[in-house]
Amino acid sequence: MDALVVLWIFAGGLVITEPSPYELAFLAVLGVSMFAGFTLRRSTLGLLVLFASFVPFAIIAAFQVKFSTIPDALIYQAVTIFLFFTSYWVANYVADAPQARMRLIIGAYLATALLSAVLGTLGYLGIGHDLFTRYDRAKAFFNDPNVFGPFLVLPAMYVLQRVLLGTPRRAIWAALCYAVLVVGVFTSFSRAAWGHIAISSAIVYVLVFVLEAHARQKVRMLLLAMTGLMLLVVAAAGILSIPQFRAFIELRTQSQNYDTGESGRFGRQGYAFDLALQHPLGLGPLEFRNLRVKEEPHNTYVNVLHAYGWGGGFAFILFIGVTLWRSATFIARPGPNRLLLIPLVAVFVPLAGEAAIIDIDHWRHFFLVAGLIWGVTAAYGRIDKRVASPVP
Repeated sequence: MDALVVLWIFAGGLVITEPSPYELAFLAVLGVSMFAGFTLRRSTLGLLVLFASFVPFAIIAAFQVKFSTIPDALIYQAVTIFLFFTSYWVANYVADAPQARMRLIIGAYLATALLSAVLGTLGYLGIGHDLFTRYDRAKAFFNDPNVFGPFLVLPAMYVLQRVLLGTPRRAIWAALCYAVLVVGVFTSFSRAAWGHIAISSAIVYVLVFVLEAHARQKVRMLLLAMTGLMLLVVAAAGILSIPQFRAFIELRTQSQNYDTGESGRFGRQGYAFDLALQHPLGLGPLEFRNLRVKEEPHNTYVNVLHAYGWGGGFAFILFIGVTLWRSATFIARPGPNRLLLIPLVAVFVPLAGEAAIIDIDHWRHFFLVAGLIWGVTAAYGRIDKRVASPVP
């Protein structure tokens, strides 16, 4: 089962089709887990209640569509239900042996993220297949650069934590991995991903400094911060000195046409909320784009009301809210698993904010991160004595 979990997590970097290899690999994991002594823990019952509450409303909403076909709507809902269930499954998997199993998961995630970052960066530089880019932006084996960029953030936070607390030899290797992932995020030219990795890095740094680092490690962290800032300034100056880079960065940092105006990203969100209030059972998935504004609202909190109705939307929003509450509650408690939790919290908090400007209800890594938070917190006081260090 552990080997299949590694394969499943690695497949998270291959999301070009739907269903993707990620879904197919999980089916194999699920099948084997039924015969591998897999246990469901009482401490994850809240997540099961949220999942069970979501499902009937999502199915009802699928029959509200007017422009899409009901089979297409049901497929969309099935993918969301499936991904929601992966959160519950991985929470129970991690809760059973948090240290050992988080090492497996983060190791596989780091491997696929590094491969994705390298392929995306090479594609952006014109080396390799056009498959790895879209709109002259890196995307590797993803459909959208705006998903590719945020996908790289979680493993980047674990290796950053290793840079801050690890031995010098491990810190050097971790720093190289962090640099590769940061470059991958940069070449996605996703403004949300840029902000995501910057905010997540700052959260990891502050939480490690305040909650985990000893006096000598704090001195080292301060020196690393000063060195990192100087390197960042030099790198930014070098990048901006290249005309094609500077022009593209100026374009991406300006207000885009699809952001402004009554039909822009922010203008249409008000219309979308008004529309959601008029349809308690929902509009059905992907219906909004067929109405007055020919594009999605790009706000998960309103999109879930459209796609899953008031009941399903509330369950989804509550899922995010309760996960944030668990993050804040447990991060303040010292324990052997807090170093497992810090990067997860640092990634999920910006994801919850990012959901207000983009649709994340089909992001595989969003559900994975949430499930890992539930799993680590469900076994917060436990440590696997076979694992020497709690830092993945």
